[in-house]
Amino acid sequence: MSDLDVPLRPKRKKVWVDYFIHFRWIVVIFVVLPISFTLYFLTYLGDVRSEMKSFKQRQKEHDENVKKVVKRLKQRNPEKDGLVCTARKPWIAVGMRNVDYKRARHFEVDLSAFRNILEIDKERMIAKVEPLVNMGQITRVTVPMNLALAVVAELDDLTVGGLINGYGIEGSSHIYGLFSDTVVAYEIVLADGRVVRATRDNEYSDLFYAIPWSQGTLGLLVSAEIKLIHIKEYMKLTYQPVVGNLKEVAQAYIDSFAPGDGDQDNPEKVPDFVETMLYNPTEAVCMTGKYASKEEAKKKGNVINNIGWWFKPWFYQYAQTALKRGKFVEYIPTREYYHRHTRCLYWEGKLILPFGDQFWFRFLLGWLMPPKVSLLKATQGEAIRNYYHENHVIQDMLVPLYKVGDALEWVHQEMEVYPIWLCPHRIYKLPVKPQIYPEPGFELQRRQGDTQYAQMYTDIGVYYAPGPILRGEAFDGAEAVRKLENWLIENNGFQPQYAVSELSEKNFWRMFDAELYEQARKKYGAVGTFMSVYYKSKKGRKTEKEVQEAEQAHLETAYAEVDQPMD
Repeated sequence: MSDLDVPLRPKRKKVWVDYFIHFRWIVVIFVVLPISFTLYFLTYLGDVRSEMKSFKQRQKEHDENVKKVVKRLKQRNPEKDGLVCTARKPWIAVGMRNVDYKRARHFEVDLSAFRNILEIDKERMIAKVEPLVNMGQITRVTVPMNLALAVVAELDDLTVGGLINGYGIEGSSHIYGLFSDTVVAYEIVLADGRVVRATRDNEYSDLFYAIPWSQGTLGLLVSAEIKLIHIKEYMKLTYQPVVGNLKEVAQAYIDSFAPGDGDQDNPEKVPDFVETMLYNPTEAVCMTGKYASKEEAKKKGNVINNIGWWFKPWFYQYAQTALKRGKFVEYIPTREYYHRHTRCLYWEGKLILPFGDQFWFRFLLGWLMPPKVSLLKATQGEAIRNYYHENHVIQDMLVPLYKVGDALEWVHQEMEVYPIWLCPHRIYKLPVKPQIYPEPGFELQRRQGDTQYAQMYTDIGVYYAPGPILRGEAFDGAEAVRKLENWLIENNGFQPQYAVSELSEKNFWRMFDAELYEQARKKYGAVGTFMSVYYKSKKGRKTEKEVQEAEQAHLETAYAEVDQPMD
């Protein structure tokens, strides 16, 4: 068997859920899409009302809402009440991981009012926003000013709070790092009700570095100050087809944004945006973008593509035409480019609505797209939920850039999921060691894409039904995810915890570094108030007894350290 041969698997016996999934489009069209559109429209009206208020009025309302959060926290009786959680319904989260921790008894704090843009400071180049502000909302305000967040996640519904406490990436992350790397300050309500502003160089700097990836388990985020950059009206996008084996595709991807001479900080050599999509083991399209003015875009001979129109082809399918057309260049309005994957949810839309990419559907009903992920989750029961866990993959693998070829071969052998999304990002060498960190000594290796201050990683987005499932063969989704997690641990990789995880607690802390996080948990009183990040991410139901025992173990450790005599 050659290196890329896939194992032979027995045929899989169909169950009743298969037939329900096959006809789920009926529920999506007649229930999910209309409700989604209504919710999007109502949210838009709310955003417009908010934008009509002055920044001063929004800040005043923000301060009042923070006081309500503090008051609510102080009402909690640690002896009687459960651990603190937000009042958001479990199915509302965009990620595929179900919020099982809320099935245990908990003390709810309502943060639903925190969805306003508080300030756009053009002098400091900072946007101060509340945690429920989403990407569609922020780009609608900033792009007309020729400003944008340094990292704008592609899907409209992704919120600032989720991207900070969890994981956020975009095609500009090879320059600016992950979404959390662009944050200048956090406003946090701690377990004891104190409201603090954490920056990288003030007295709360340890908290500042511990918040990313903490899943809201150190305190309640009520606002963030995030870096803005100057942009232009259009994205000049180059589509470059690549044909070859997976290692050759991987090298072409690396070469598309990482100069061979190591001059990674030279804007003349490095594009503003990068992504690559693999459509099968031998074909891919590398896309690189540069901001361009409207004067340049409208020059004679240049092609402008308004991909945001509802009837336009889904972006991943349109990009695939480069495999037949050859290399080509076009100009896309910047905001439409930012949200290019929203309408079809990357390519998950093809599974949700098998005919959703057809012209007749796009023309007649495309304006209703996309369905809200939260509603898709709300309309699935336990059986469908388990079915997706076993027969579907939605995972991101964060691996060192030089290992991307090995990772692609592993995914092909174990999962056979296509398309695959590739997006590079920096992991910075920091004065402390947060949960995710670069490989020790990376700066001495002088590998392509690396600098002295940051190692280049890549996100490998694996989203779709595996090949065996599409062929009607047996596939163990849980076992495949366990293998993926073990591969990441062995190769200094990381798994964003928005996805379904099979990690044991031991392996969780083999993948992530616990020291700074646990120190912050104890120092700022989070132990015994907020659930630990592992138990919050852990798959399956959490009983109240299990959660209490886990927190008690942390409390006993914390007290033992406090009581330990000084030398």
